Formats: sequence, C-alpha cells, structure tokens
Amino acid sequence: MKLKTLILIFCSITMLSCSSIVTKRSEITGGKTATPTVKIPPKSKVPKAAPEKIFELARKHFDSHDYNKAFDFYSAAAQEWAGKPREPEAEVWADRSLIRAGRYAECEELSHRLLTERKWTDAVVSELTSYKIRSQEATGNYFKAFQTAANSINNPQLKSESESYRLKAYEVIEHRLAAEDLERVGDESSFGPFKSAAYYRLGEIYLDSKDQDNARRYFSKAIDADPQSDPAQRAKDLLEQLEAVRRVEPKTVGVILPMTGKYASISQKTLRGVEMGLGLYNNYPSSFKLAVIDSEGNPDNARRGVEKLVTDDNVIAVIGSLLSKTASAVASKTNELNVPSIALSQKAGISEAGNSVFRNSLTSEMQVRYLVKVAMEDLGMKRFAILFPNDLYGVEFTNIFWDEVLARGGTIVGAQTYSNKETDFREPIQRLVGTYYVETRAEEYKLRLKEWTDSQSRRSARNTPPDDLLPPVVDFDAVFIPDSAKAMGQISAMLSFNNVKGIHLMGTNLWNSPGLAKRGGHFADELLFVDSFVSSEASYLSSPFVRDYKTIFSENPGIFEIQGYDAALLLKQLISQGATSRESLTRALARVENFPGAVGPLSITSDREVMRPLVALTLNGAGQIVPFTKAPTPTK
Repeated sequence: MKLKTLILIFCSITMLSCSSIVTKRSEITGGKTATPTVKIPPKSKVPKAAPEKIFELARKHFDSHDYNKAFDFYSAAAQEWAGKPREPEAEVWADRSLIRAGRYAECEELSHRLLTERKWTDAVVSELTSYKIRSQEATGNYFKAFQTAANSINNPQLKSESESYRLKAYEVIEHRLAAEDLERVGDESSFGPFKSAAYYRLGEIYLDSKDQDNARRYFSKAIDADPQSDPAQRAKDLLEQLEAVRRVEPKTVGVILPMTGKYASISQKTLRGVEMGLGLYNNYPSSFKLAVIDSEGNPDNARRGVEKLVTDDNVIAVIGSLLSKTASAVASKTNELNVPSIALSQKAGISEAGNSVFRNSLTSEMQVRYLVKVAMEDLGMKRFAILFPNDLYGVEFTNIFWDEVLARGGTIVGAQTYSNKETDFREPIQRLVGTYYVETRAEEYKLRLKEWTDSQSRRSARNTPPDDLLPPVVDFDAVFIPDSAKAMGQISAMLSFNNVKGIHLMGTNLWNSPGLAKRGGHFADELLFVDSFVSSEASYLSSPFVRDYKTIFSENPGIFEIQGYDAALLLKQLISQGATSRESLTRALARVENFPGAVGPLSITSDREVMRPLVALTLNGAGQIVPFTKAPTPTK
C-alpha cells in the first residue's frame, strides 16, 4: 500500500460518538492494580451530595455539552467512590469529558494512567487509546502519538484494530514527524516495520531542501531497511531519477505546451517563437536541440512530461507551461528536480514555487499596476467602475484592479459582473448606472414622469413612458472591462444605448487586436489599455525577430511568439556564455539585466519575474492602435 494513501479516516479508534460510549457498568472492570490520581476540582464547584447524585448531575452536564462541569462532577464522584466498584466508571467518564472539552494535556495524562494502572475490557482500552493518541497529536507530541500507535499494533486487546493503528503510525511518519524524530524511528530497533518509511521520509525532506547527497543516503537506507516495502520501491524510483538528473545535455532545452486540444494554435505560435529563439530556423545549423512534450492541458501529463524531459532527454532547462492549470505542475516538478524552468503562464505566484522557477509572461499584476498608474497620474482619474465576466480571468483582474486603485487613493464606485456567455449587457450596465431599480429613485422618477406627461401634445399619443426616462448616474471617470475586445465592443454599444457618455473604457492586452476601432464605437477615442508592444511602433517593426518571423511565416508575431522567443533566446545566450550546468544556468538567469529581447530590454527581478517595458495604448484619429501620450499642459 502506498504511503500517500495511508491518510485513512481513523474513525475506528478516534471518532467515538455518544452512541458508542460504554454505558454499562459491567463493561468496565474494576480489576485495580493501583489507584490513579484524578485531579479533583475545588469542593465549592460540586455540591455536597451522595456520589450517585453527583454522577447523575455529571451526566446531565455531559449531555448538555458542558464538558468542563461534567469533568468536575465525574472527578468528584470518582473520589467519593475511591476503592469501590463504580470508581472506574466515573474515571472513564471524566476522561470522556476532558477530550470533548479540548483539555488535551490532561486527557493524555489521565488516559495514560488509566491504561497503565487498571485492567479494562477491550472496548474501553480501544477508547482510552484513541483519546491518548488524539491528545498527543493535539498537543504537538507527534513522536508520542507515533509510539502509542506503533505499540498498540501488537496489543492483544486491540487485535481487531491493529491495521488501523499501523496506518495511523504511517500517517504520523508521513505528515507529522520532524527530521530528528524520524531519525529516532530509524535508529530504534523496536520500530523495525517503520524504519523504511522513516528513512524514505527523511530522503524526501532532504530532496525538498535541494540536498541531493543526503537524499540519496536516506533513500538507500530505506531500501536496506526493508527491500520489499513500498517505501523502498519508491526510494529506488527516486534514486534512479536522481541519477538521471545528474546527466545533463547543456544544449538540449525542453518545452511543455498543450500542443493538442483547445489551445493547440496558441501553443504552435509559442513553439515557433521558441524554435527561433534557439536558432533552429536560421540558414546555419544550430547546435541546440529542442525536446517537446504535449501536456494536453493535463497537470499529471505535464508533471510526467518534466520527468521524461529530465531523465530521458537530459534537458538543461524547461520552458512552459502556458496554462494556469498545468503551470503549477511544471513549476513544482522542475523545482523538485532542481531544473531551471521559465513559465509562460499568468498564474499568480507561479515563480514562488522555488528558486529555480522563473516566469516570462505579462502578468495581471504588471498590467493593472501600469494601467492604473497612467489613468490616475496622467489622466487625473479618481473614480472607477468595473464591469467584469464571472470567470477566473475577470475575477482575478478585478480584484487586483480594485486593490491597486484603493492603494493609490482612488475610489471604486460600483462593480457589476456578467456571465462569460453574455451578449446583451443591458442589465449589468443599468445596474451600474442606477436605472435598473427605479424604486431607488422614486421621487426623481415621479418628477420626470410628470414632465414627460405634460410634454405630450396629446395624452393618448403614447401610453407608456420611455425606458430611458431616468438618466444614467455617471459618477465615475472610467469603466474597467477585463474581457476580450469583442465583449468590449458589445459593452460600448450598450453604454451608448443607455446614454452613458464622457468616460474612458479601460482594458487589458486582450484589446491589442485588429478591428479595435470598429468595436470601440463612440468610445473609440476613449480607450486605454496596456501591452508590451504595439505593432505600429518602430521598435516592433525594426526588430530582427519580427522581420524574420514575418519572412518565414508570412504574418506578424504576437505576444505568445514574442514570449516564447525571449525565453529561448535567454537560455541560448546564457548557455553559450558558459552556464552549462543547471545550477550555473539558474544563477545566470537570476542576474539578467537589460537583456536585448525581441521588442525591448528584459530584466529579471529578485522574484524571478521577467520584466519588460510596458506601453499604455489607445487609438488615434485614423483608428490605429498607438502609444498613449499625455496631453501637454496648456500654457497661460
């Protein structure tokens, strides 16, 4: 059985409901070998009465979930019954009260003493043992919890539950024990069946901390301890991986992309950029090789793909993945194997997976930070509204935009969401500008209705007032729309229909696409968005990469091609300059500054993010996408 699957519900020994509590006196034996000491509460807490009455009151407190009082009363009853047949019954109930009151240190002590100083039925031994383990875990005494579980396996009174205790011991090894405790498990002969698991876990800990020498040592010890065990088999697999990881082809780069399925076309564009970055399309033969894995958009495939690239192809680095759902898998696995990787995904926090994980993508944070800066500093905006699709992209950008506006002292006056399949947008816009709920502007509506009625030359000319009787409340300078250019076009048309004027529409780099002027409608002159390039600018048109790409593929490259090219070019240049091991390549990537990328200089931050120049974009009078320029301040 795999160690990872041992997190089974420990219900057979830890989840005792009131219905399973021993209630028959005959089930608790009084075979007393010593008198356990139960902490007795002050007499003032318990009224003077016969022990039977005190016991009855204790049960009432227990049933009403007042477990602290129940403990006081059961303890008092036990004291009164000291040396008598009902003393054990009261002691067990006192212990039940402690576990439910969350008084774990006391519960562990009492459970231990009751187990060691009295003889009990099998059912009570099981119950008290479960309390002891739960209390030890709750107080952080994980090694004691492991000991208790391990020692319970061969207890004849717990024979029917021995497998549960074995699994519990494995669970504690896998998830709770610190390195020094794992060493104790490995060193003590009494823990023989668990040595292999403890050594394997130590190997994992050292592998996570990039100490491959110690990882190998402990994986080898796991195999020696019990060659046929499941931990030993997995240790063998990891040792083989570690051995394969040592082998590196300095000029072989791996790439993981969803080459089939929904994102195949984007992946193909990205792959073209990567191939050009490695010089594979030049007239001269390149010494670099590319190993490609199709993740199919599946995280498990992506993870296995990393293993194959590293162990079979011996790549020096990995580029990918594009998708958020596979990016984490690639990042975590490459970091585990200490292989530098450059993610192309916008997934938040992806470079935090480890010191060997870099990211070359125009992230949501980068875009929003620059967009809000331009809007507030250059255009003097202070008040913003948001219309956003209810999907991962829309929600992420909305949250970041909201936080950035507030951080700069601005105000969000309203936000409305819509389905990502929406095509009408009437309702969210009317909600945003205060014309959807007429009752909230009842007095104003009555006044305007009267004016409209009075203006009719004949009362029968029109029986119903127009839908736009109430004007929109436009108390914002701009609307942020984190959606496609197509959605923006539909929204702009509906804004115009609802008589919303005099505002800007703000968006993301999704708007950097042909036909934007037509989609912008009446707001074409008031669009503002950001990207890392604009296809009409000299820096783009004069780029050797852009020129060569257009020559080869008869079209201009976009952001995916550019990001793929830059990632591959970075690796090619650094490797050619001498970074021929994974460790040296990781260090070289961390030092990149003002590297000449496809359309501008690149630098890598301390957070391992590739930074590129951003440009705020708008439309000129001819409907072309051009850089936004701040209007000059008029002279007096």
